[in-house]
Amino acid sequence: MSIDNANTVFDRSVSDYHKTDNVDAPCKNPYPEGSFEAILYSKNWVDAVQWHLEDIIRDPEIDPAEALQLKRRIDRSNQVRTDMVEEIDTWYREKYRDVEVLPDATINTESPAWALDRLSILALKIWHMREQAERTDADADHKARCRAKLDVLLEQREDLTTAIGQLLDDIAAGRKFMKVYRQMKMYNDPATNPVLYAKK
Repeated sequence: MSIDNANTVFDRSVSDYHKTDNVDAPCKNPYPEGSFEAILYSKNWVDAVQWHLEDIIRDPEIDPAEALQLKRRIDRSNQVRTDMVEEIDTWYREKYRDVEVLPDATINTESPAWALDRLSILALKIWHMREQAERTDADADHKARCRAKLDVLLEQREDLTTAIGQLLDDIAAGRKFMKVYRQMKMYNDPATNPVLYAKK
């Protein structure tokens, strides 16, 4: 699947989420179960829900107890997001497992999946910045500033899409190699978070 198609999947997920704009709406994945498209769609759905949870928690009048529950939900969402990125990298490692790595091959600063994570977030930024640029209740200056930011985001997505495509081409040709470090989040683990293990 091309990276341009990944953008299509991300955009579809963002659009589908906003049909209800509800953080509790179920994810109805339109792609075949187990397909790479289905993985990307689910990944972006998690990102979309978390984006809106982050909006909600910033309400200055939010009830503190509700805010605490939201914070814990955001923490769980972050863990799910990390797990899904690792699932995508596992998919890529399997795809390229038989590639003969060249002797002078180099490693990239980030794995393909973490680059796709950035692309997923960009899809959300673009949706929401376009929404701001088209607001009927905002003044002309606000909309102009948002249109300018939208142009930058669209250019950024184009550049990142190209860069990811080049990275995957390099991996496929053996010019780059994948080395994935599993995320070792400590705050969710009762064995490594000192606040949690001190209570045992």
